[in-house]
Amino acid sequence: MDDPAVEAYRAATEGCGLVRRDDRFLLRVHGRAPRQMLHGMLTNGIPDPPVAEAGGDGGAAGEGASVGANAGAAAGVLCGEAAYGAVLTPKGRMITDLTTYWLGADEADGIGLAVSAVAYAPTKAHLARFLPPRFARTEDLGGGMDDGDGARAAAVALLTAVGPGAADAVRAAVGVAPDKGYALVRGGPRRPDGVLVARGIEQAGPSWDVWAAREALPDLRGRLEAAGAAPADPAVWDTLRIESGFPRYGVDMDETTIPIEAGLEHRAFDHDKGCYTGQEVIVRIRHRGHVNWRLRALRFGDAGATPGGKLFEPGGTKVRGRITSVAESPRFGQRIGLGYVRREVEPPATLRLGDGDGPPVGVEAPADPEAR
Repeated sequence: MDDPAVEAYRAATEGCGLVRRDDRFLLRVHGRAPRQMLHGMLTNGIPDPPVAEAGGDGGAAGEGASVGANAGAAAGVLCGEAAYGAVLTPKGRMITDLTTYWLGADEADGIGLAVSAVAYAPTKAHLARFLPPRFARTEDLGGGMDDGDGARAAAVALLTAVGPGAADAVRAAVGVAPDKGYALVRGGPRRPDGVLVARGIEQAGPSWDVWAAREALPDLRGRLEAAGAAPADPAVWDTLRIESGFPRYGVDMDETTIPIEAGLEHRAFDHDKGCYTGQEVIVRIRHRGHVNWRLRALRFGDAGATPGGKLFEPGGTKVRGRITSVAESPRFGQRIGLGYVRREVEPPATLRLGDGDGPPVGVEAPADPEAR
């Protein structure tokens, strides 16, 4: 009998794997001017609100606009552009990374911030401290929220479909699978029968994030599985993430990380947007300085590497790197990982695991973010 983990990985790389994601939570920022207030807090620009595609049925985003097989074709679809970014301290350190989506066609609907679960509380506290409540305030979509008329909307949760068959499965289950950006179907995940479907940006393989009301998740999962999605453990998603060189907050990044160290300068910044918290540090590094550590892809062969392990120069005693993530990679046929390596070590290079005479470790540059 095949190993279930191998089968799940095969589904996620050859067909469609379906992962319940508990590593991302959704915050809603709304009020009189949430876009303006967030502008100075996020490293990314906030795109314009989503609009209805021609014909009102999702247009190029996918065929039809229904949330499920029995939903009417008249269901509304709004399509918009997502933006990956971060929230920084004044010293340029990370509070969280995030993805930004509008939750409706205007500011009254609010802007959704999909943030790291481990950074959820610090992010909420940071926003509460710096957002003027007259113009913007936060709502916790992880714990229910006021729907505007006194009703309590359901909490939301995230499923990710990944693999070459993911687009067909998502389209069959929810009606749309955007080639880029995201689509709000029937009002989005704040509504019991609505979803937010976004093209994934966290790893190299084709993937779609589907945010939906938690109470609707069993039915949504059933429709995705009926369309060919195979359940996959979060460990499979983590392997795909490490294979593609994408750092995870709380694992490869934390409150001590400057995002340039993690290779996010081309992913998480709009360098033309104007002022944001921490910008002075980032600009100084980009134009007049450097960081001492850079995230690198690591190749361990069959060596017993673990997160926290140290890397040394061959035959030496100086620590030149530290490991943050490790996975057994079917794609590379060996144990691989991510970690931080001194800037003097230019890839491709070889370091040693544990001490200067330890097993060799290949050091490579992560995949080009512009190719994602």
